[in-house]
Amino acid sequence: MLNKKVLIITYYWPPSGGSGVQRWLKFVKYLVREGWEPCVFTTENPSFTIEDKSLQKDVPDSAEVIRFPIWEPYQLFFKLSSLFGNKTPQQADFISTGKKTFFQKVSSWIRGNLFIPDARVFWVKPSVEYLADFINRNQIEKIITTGPPHSIHLIGLRLKKMNPALQWIADFRDPWSEWDLLDTLSLSFLARKKHVSLERKALTTADRVITIAPFHVNRLEVLSGRKVDLITNGFDEEDFQEIVHSRTDKFTIRHVGIVDELRDPKPVMLAIKEICATDKDFASRVLIEFIGKVNSAFKNFITEDPQLSAITRFVDQIPHDQLLKLYGATDLQLLVLAHTSIAPGNLPGKFFEYLASGNPILAIGPVEGDAAYILNKSKAGLIKEQNDIVGIKTALLHYYSQWNTGSFMTTEGIEMFTRRKLTEQLISLLLQKED
Repeated sequence: MLNKKVLIITYYWPPSGGSGVQRWLKFVKYLVREGWEPCVFTTENPSFTIEDKSLQKDVPDSAEVIRFPIWEPYQLFFKLSSLFGNKTPQQADFISTGKKTFFQKVSSWIRGNLFIPDARVFWVKPSVEYLADFINRNQIEKIITTGPPHSIHLIGLRLKKMNPALQWIADFRDPWSEWDLLDTLSLSFLARKKHVSLERKALTTADRVITIAPFHVNRLEVLSGRKVDLITNGFDEEDFQEIVHSRTDKFTIRHVGIVDELRDPKPVMLAIKEICATDKDFASRVLIEFIGKVNSAFKNFITEDPQLSAITRFVDQIPHDQLLKLYGATDLQLLVLAHTSIAPGNLPGKFFEYLASGNPILAIGPVEGDAAYILNKSKAGLIKEQNDIVGIKTALLHYYSQWNTGSFMTTEGIEMFTRRKLTEQLISLLLQKED
């Protein structure tokens, strides 16, 4: 009889929020419906900045969830930050590509060079000790690790070496050694070399490696010399069944998620400002809303500009179920991809929810990347390069005109990104042996 037990090892799990949580939460939801017995091993006391208790409704009653304690250095970091007279740092302020304070330089260097691959590395050893016995007692034959944090893959690596018969799937939601985040952490040559070494061990030892975008598939195959499978992020069609689109009083543009120095909406705001200067009707009828964590530099840019501050709102993180309702009162979804060397592979989880919302998407990023390909094929929106202010203005006016006339958009071929379909792909890999 087929053993349908699978152990999923993840740092992020409800009540933590964000797309990294939803990927495996939804896989677990649909694995259970397909007769599988997923067990989730996660943290008891994680350090996260986004909390969303509404996601807990998707955790199946039959899925076992093991919460295991973790020690992280972040509390020490926060205490040191306060000693230097800094406010409690926000997640969106961690990533800095410009001028840094002395404390930022020191903390960035420590984070990048002493905690490899990341600050959750202290969870690896005790987790392996616990799980080795748990796997044997429960006759588990298949395990999945998902990162970041990429230290989670080190748990899989050690378990696989202890028990070569385990079938291990390593899920890379972001790159590892080529992750753009590492470029902001002042890595030394030796630290970078260590990342590459650990990454290669994980890539070559796992029975299967999956990732979220074609660009990352190609890069990981180059780094590992092996086949890498693609399972994108997606959307849960059940979440969108009750969304009702209503006519808005203002042309409402919404951005969901983190705004930091790598994902900078400033080009869009500059384009909007230029339109407002010449089109008084547009200026009086447009509203831009940012939902989620926004870095201080961008907030200051908006608040110091009378024109932009009058038409822009900042809303802190809201539960996912409330966010779904807002999609029905949104006229244009703003997607800002990281302006880095791996931008062609940016396919964040919110992108697929944007697709499911039925709202047009204006994306800022590489016009030859994976997001551009899906946007063009699905006819769900437009993508413009970061420096193409003229193109951004044209796109904004195009969607403003559609809103004025009450036109509706229709998409094509997005069914392949439903969580149900993506879980079928995962099950197919679970049933296959290593190539």
